[in-house]
Amino acid sequence: MNSPRFYSSLGDVPHLRGAISPNRSRRIYVASSWRNANQPMIVETLRAYGHEVYDFKNPAPGQKGFGWRDCGGAAAEDGPGKGAMTIASYVEAIQSNRAKEGFAFDIDALDWADTCVMVLPCGRSAHLEAGYACGQGKHVIWVLSDDRWEPELMYLMGHDFVVPSRPEVRHGTD
Repeated sequence: MNSPRFYSSLGDVPHLRGAISPNRSRRIYVASSWRNANQPMIVETLRAYGHEVYDFKNPAPGQKGFGWRDCGGAAAEDGPGKGAMTIASYVEAIQSNRAKEGFAFDIDALDWADTCVMVLPCGRSAHLEAGYACGQGKHVIWVLSDDRWEPELMYLMGHDFVVPSRPEVRHGTD
């Protein structure tokens, strides 16, 4: 197993340095949380470097990202990601056409991507996405962008860590 490499900004990671030509561009899946305030900046920074980046909040033109409230019924009342959803409402929601559509966008993008950038802190879905990418042999980069993340031994599956200072994360500077 390779030793992890640590960088102070996204621009320092050799695989993510600004793409000068199309053959250096990466296809990147950004795994994170709806609640992570740094996710939009990470997406924009990677695009500014010349990469194609999938944004789960805007998965396709005219499409908004999946949210549990989109499933209707009890799921809409219980709220997204708050742990208030009952098993019955989850079973109903996960079988909805909207959930299947949201999953299809995300899994197709994971299959399309050659790199996964996971921006912490985030939840179980993002961790599953990064694990899937690792299992597919894709390059995985962990961005430790906040003091509120919880350390995990299995992060050693990733190849690179980015540990930016707070102003770099907030403003997307190198």
